[in-house]
Amino acid sequence: MNYHCISGTVGNPSIIPESFVTMEEKTNSQSKQKVISEWVHSFSDYLYSWAYHKTSSNETAEDLVQEVFMAAVKNYEKFEGRSSPKTWLLKILNNKIIDHYRKLSKIQNNQDDTASQFTDSFFNGADNWKANGLEEAWTKESHLLDDPAFNKVMEICIEDLPNKWRLAILSKYLLQKESVEICQELEITESNYWQVLHRGKLLLKKCLEVNWFVKNN
Repeated sequence: MNYHCISGTVGNPSIIPESFVTMEEKTNSQSKQKVISEWVHSFSDYLYSWAYHKTSSNETAEDLVQEVFMAAVKNYEKFEGRSSPKTWLLKILNNKIIDHYRKLSKIQNNQDDTASQFTDSFFNGADNWKANGLEEAWTKESHLLDDPAFNKVMEICIEDLPNKWRLAILSKYLLQKESVEICQELEITESNYWQVLHRGKLLLKKCLEVNWFVKNN
């Protein structure tokens, strides 16, 4: 976690309301900045780990943690010490995570509809996977995951999935989370979860066929 980046941000007087830095309140302002700086060093790693656990994204986790400390600066006077600083910051982070997924959901609905229509085209009228001559290639390639080049292509394909589909696949197969937990995080029903997971794997398979098997055969 980049402490210098966060510390520099929360310690920058330009982001603190003018009332915090008047001569009358200068001492309190300096004290607040010192406390916030201590929190950054004490809790950044913990908050980042939790944010990454919930989002499966390094960049998103870092952004959320920075937003937490920005909010802590803004709302410092509201912290009454009834809970520990760690608990208070975690509560702010959880609210930020919820807001993050709400924003994503507005984009994901359109993405999901488009991607679903695309995956439907993979099947024939009898709901069977359309033969494309690559079925045998999959069975022959038993050590693909040992190939760095293949893993790079797969990483790109995963990143290109609709957000909800990508998060479902990463949460299940990389983070090995339970389906109940994934449903709660993505705010979807269990039946919708299995549909998302299934369609995500179909789209991932098609991407790998186009960008790996076709190009390497």
